[in-house]
Amino acid sequence: MKLNELHDNVGATKNRMRVGRGIGSGKGKTAGRGVKGQKARTGVSIKGFEGGQMPLHRRLPKRGFNNLYSTDLNEVNLGRVQQAVDAGRIEAGATVTVETLIAAGICARARDGVKLLGVGELTTKLTIEVTRASKSAIEGVEKAGGTVTVTYGDGVSTRGKPARVVA
Repeated sequence: MKLNELHDNVGATKNRMRVGRGIGSGKGKTAGRGVKGQKARTGVSIKGFEGGQMPLHRRLPKRGFNNLYSTDLNEVNLGRVQQAVDAGRIEAGATVTVETLIAAGICARARDGVKLLGVGELTTKLTIEVTRASKSAIEGVEKAGGTVTVTYGDGVSTRGKPARVVA
């Protein structure tokens, strides 16, 4: 086989249809667009247009709003962290971050960060770095001899923004 003998499999490629090139081509004159009217012209996009009648998406009532400053956090309980330590997915005495929790299978993805909640009991000494933590969670970690470092933004979404550290 030589380079000049290379070719696609039969039927792998198809020539494009050249429209508007005479009646004998089968796609001449109106080029498959029907006859006249706005949609026969090029560059026309009329999604949702109902001929001057008020469109459906404007007739229906609106509900709620999208909060620009909301954060989508992973909620993690102390009990889940202890289960991961017992199963050997998190080392005892290690620093627990978002990446550690994802690797341990506790969180699926990073989102805007992690909020540590106090449900369950932690018996292992851990250093935990999270976006937010409840008072009961902080007390539970400190009771086990560990520490919690809370990093959070200024009440806005932490996506792509540097965080502040509060001990």
